[in-house]
Amino acid sequence: MFVDIANIHLKAGNGGNGAVSFHREKYISAGGPDGGDGGRGGDIVFQVDDNLSTLADFRYKRKYCAQNGEDGKAGRGSGKKAPALLIKVPLGTVVKEAETGRIIADLSDKEPVVIAKGGNGGWGNSHFATSTRQIPRFAKNGNPGEEIDVTLELKLLADVGLIGFPNVGKSTFLSVVSEAKPNIANYHFTTLTPVLGVIRMGEGSSFVMADIPGLIEGASEGVGLGHEFLRHVERCRMLVHVIDISGSEGRDPIDDFEKINAELAAFSDELTTRPQVVVGNKCDLCEEEEIAKFAEYFETRGYKFFPAMAAIAEGTQDVINYVAAELAKLPAIKVYEPEPKPQIDLTTTKKRSFNIRVCDDVYFVEDAPWIMDVMNSVDPDDYESLQYFERVMRQTGIIDALRKAGVKEGDTVSVYDVEFDFVD
Repeated sequence: MFVDIANIHLKAGNGGNGAVSFHREKYISAGGPDGGDGGRGGDIVFQVDDNLSTLADFRYKRKYCAQNGEDGKAGRGSGKKAPALLIKVPLGTVVKEAETGRIIADLSDKEPVVIAKGGNGGWGNSHFATSTRQIPRFAKNGNPGEEIDVTLELKLLADVGLIGFPNVGKSTFLSVVSEAKPNIANYHFTTLTPVLGVIRMGEGSSFVMADIPGLIEGASEGVGLGHEFLRHVERCRMLVHVIDISGSEGRDPIDDFEKINAELAAFSDELTTRPQVVVGNKCDLCEEEEIAKFAEYFETRGYKFFPAMAAIAEGTQDVINYVAAELAKLPAIKVYEPEPKPQIDLTTTKKRSFNIRVCDDVYFVEDAPWIMDVMNSVDPDDYESLQYFERVMRQTGIIDALRKAGVKEGDTVSVYDVEFDFVD
């Protein structure tokens, strides 16, 4: 079964906890702190696998968790870093944040992409030794790994999309111009999945054409199969619109053409800007006058028109030559840029939870994984960024909780990877 959308849950590994330990050796009565740091938690990494063509594997496994980092050890021994969890997806997979629809990554090449970062390991107590705090009996816990629900959408990487009503000859056209072998039969919805074909124009020159199945009136609203596959048209640089100009099924070819374009516009305004070529298939069943009438109709509206008989490959090469020439003038296949995380809405921050832990006059803000997003967006060298961090700390109640816990001017406050002196 062709599956081109899936929802999964990702949990990167937590960082290992720092160790609380003191040097123990014969004849040394007062060994200093030697607790080691925890190891970093495992990232969750997505990578393209050319052997995959659908997202079917994600129907059966919905939750992916990377390993946690190892805890620190005595003798300043650092915990081991956890390995990354590698998830393989087909080329053209777009990863979105499920809750907001924000694009996290577009897997359109072979480069691996980190989707969820593992947490940093916590510091051991050896980090906290100072002239006034010589025997720290505490360490930092590891940072939590990122946890997120994502939606995977497969948007095929094709230069050209073949569109049109069912049974107009799209699959036949693709089979004679490329090496693709789609199912061909004289009934609607023979093609149930998008089919890709590579069209070779000579040494070192080729392009990919996709047969987009099931487009009928109402496709953008879920009618027929088209609503499942309209997303695959979005990347196409050019569209080849196949119509049955013989009207062999009792439909008006011009009406078919207008209806399909209306569905494309209803799905995405951007699709209306795609260059489009019209192929009048089954012209052997028409009179010359009818073919001329259709040619005049489309060309007066700015569409290049080609009569063809796909079943015997008549006229198909003219289409391919024209398409190849036009593609050379067009931009590359669309790649979706990642969208940055939005800043935390300060109107809802009062609902965020956290805990304050005090050890040897150090105030730890813990159990607040939500604040990691804030800290990752803060630039310590930018004044406005620091002001934003301070506003979050105040509006979430962290500052008030620190005061309640007894913090004083100059005391150390530790928020995961950030430490600062409290200023009232």
